[in-house]
Amino acid sequence: MNLIDHTHDPALNSWVTSAQAADTDFPIQNLPFGRFRCAGSSEPWRIGVAMGDQVLDLKLASERGRWTTEIGTLLSPLADGNLNALMAQGRAPRVALRHALSSALAIGGQQETLATCLVPQRAIEMTLPCTISNYTDFYVGIHHATAVGKLFRPDNPLLPNYKWVPIGYHGRASSIIVSGQSVRRPRGQLAGDPSPRLAASQRLDCELELGFLIGPGNALGEPIGIKDAEAHLFGVTLFDDWSARDIQAWEYQPLGPFLAKNFASTISPWVVTMEALAPFRSPLRRPEGDPSPLPYLDGAANRLSGAMDIQLELLLQTAAMRKADLPATTLSRSNAAEAAYWTAAQLVTHHTVGGCNLQCGDLLGSGTLSGPGAGQEGSLLELSAGGKTPIQLPNGEQRAFLEDGDTLTMLGHCERPGTRRIGFGVCSGTILPAFAVD
Repeated sequence: MNLIDHTHDPALNSWVTSAQAADTDFPIQNLPFGRFRCAGSSEPWRIGVAMGDQVLDLKLASERGRWTTEIGTLLSPLADGNLNALMAQGRAPRVALRHALSSALAIGGQQETLATCLVPQRAIEMTLPCTISNYTDFYVGIHHATAVGKLFRPDNPLLPNYKWVPIGYHGRASSIIVSGQSVRRPRGQLAGDPSPRLAASQRLDCELELGFLIGPGNALGEPIGIKDAEAHLFGVTLFDDWSARDIQAWEYQPLGPFLAKNFASTISPWVVTMEALAPFRSPLRRPEGDPSPLPYLDGAANRLSGAMDIQLELLLQTAAMRKADLPATTLSRSNAAEAAYWTAAQLVTHHTVGGCNLQCGDLLGSGTLSGPGAGQEGSLLELSAGGKTPIQLPNGEQRAFLEDGDTLTMLGHCERPGTRRIGFGVCSGTILPAFAVD
């Protein structure tokens, strides 16, 4: 099915002036959803659509705009802050809403009725875009998996199951936070001689990831086939799975991450829908000689356009840089299509093949999306070679891992000839000192 339509036309412009800027993340071709309220207020949360440096308040828009009965019904729960209600309905209703919003926000649309429904992004605060009940983190970045494997297993960096099965673990949904919230340095057991000790992590790291949000779920015991998997995906966010590498090294065998991962994960507040990403899909490419996926993970559509051509960037601003009014510095850049060995559809299919029931709003993390070369690493663990080669920052500071006061930021955008550039906004967090423990 061709998912590219008139809403993707690069010549389409909006009467929202800032949405016409060439470098905006949020032109009319994007239309991402987020949950917001006026900053410092106790207003109820409601869903908005980002347009340039503005937000279309869907509560006000539902009241003041001219909509069909169908679109009015779709807007009603969004006005009450319930994005899950739209997510659960699947592709057809959200395409209908996308078409209606695009028409209303385009030049010649509903400027006279909707102009008063815009709120400046600088005047709002945001929360999680939807209710997230479950969270699974995967390990699809083959270059990250290989680089990390070399640090611990130089002769056998990539374990034999990696190219056959999407590796993942169930994470902690309750500690997923929205961009802009601070992250408290975690404590946990660290290896020691002769015995471990409880201490604050000294090897705190980030992981440059994407988050895939589930739309319609599936019934317990009923797998989702690869041909149907995309229909269960609502949209994509940026995602930072903060990691305490020293805690992880002690606790991860034999059952995998625990305290090293459960203290915080940061998600960007805007959800870019699968429809907005349609012009930026790419073939799934694997090295020559690699095994083909097992049949349940393989399909013609997935091979042709299962990957997502998303440019990613990792930036750091230390407390000293902030005090000196110095901007964040770029640590690395990578591309999701080049980094990911498995597609989002394959993650959905594998997650459910045993009968697991995904639910609307479930989050699937991609795992760290590092590229193959220098300057494309998606974690400090890789950038500093396991802490052995600290990163030199422009102001003379060094970093092997994150220190208190550091602000880590992730950015992402899609850009191709013949399309309009779209982006994901910001995913950031600032590290706070660990709580004292008696």
